[in-house]
Amino acid sequence: MNVWEALQQGRSLLSQVSDEGDVEAEMLLRECLLLDRTRLYARLGEELSTEQEEAYRGLIVRRMVYEPAAYILGHKEFFGLEFEVTPDAIIPRPETEVLVEIAIDFLRRHSDLDGEIADIGTGSGIVAVSIAHAIPEARIVAVDLSADALALAQRNAERHRVQRRIRFVKGDLVAPLDGDAFGLIAANLPYVRTSEWEQLPKEIREHEPRDALDGGPDGLQVITRLLQQAPAHLAPGGLLLAEIDDRQGLATADLAREGFPSACVEVRRDLSGRDRVLTVQT
Repeated sequence: MNVWEALQQGRSLLSQVSDEGDVEAEMLLRECLLLDRTRLYARLGEELSTEQEEAYRGLIVRRMVYEPAAYILGHKEFFGLEFEVTPDAIIPRPETEVLVEIAIDFLRRHSDLDGEIADIGTGSGIVAVSIAHAIPEARIVAVDLSADALALAQRNAERHRVQRRIRFVKGDLVAPLDGDAFGLIAANLPYVRTSEWEQLPKEIREHEPRDALDGGPDGLQVITRLLQQAPAHLAPGGLLLAEIDDRQGLATADLAREGFPSACVEVRRDLSGRDRVLTVQT
């Protein structure tokens, strides 16, 4: 079997389980052959070794039983950076880039902001690391309930050489931060309704950590607790950002106004025009 034949076979099989079967087949084959896209297509007529065929077939089988491609590959790009991903944390998603863009823009416009930045529910560390990479003076504390997720986030910080500017703290929301006040609080917390869990794609419900996705009956259980606790931790002039489901804009804005009655509360949309990030500026 040559490279082209392997690619076509992978595409045919993965189209049965994924809307991105063509892309994923190529990614998995490149992983086996250790080739970038240009070099892969330059070698379409080359024969695969027996070991390479077996390795590729093994990856295809894993994807056919709905293991996410990102977990199979062990990495995924986010905000122009390559991150290690494991089942210890949810897979980075493009919609979270909206939150990161807002955070970076705010920090660049408020370079005199006092205090650290808090990344609540850091997971694989994509928000903390992306901000630290873009803002060299940023000092960040990354919080998560999962020790395994924190270890993953720390490895990603080391990968991008920002580990000296990020503290990793195990705990629930802002509880382990004592009386500290932050100029920016960013949170990517669970917001899926429990009743909708079984309707999610198999890739998500059978492989990604449920604790990081299931937000309770209304999807707002964890976000509500953050908005109740955050007023004691957001510095004057500071900004709180929380990623939300596109149907939660009005509800989260009302919750934010209860906790921050004098703040400017808005809901920002993603590129598709959907509500995506709650913003609260004191």
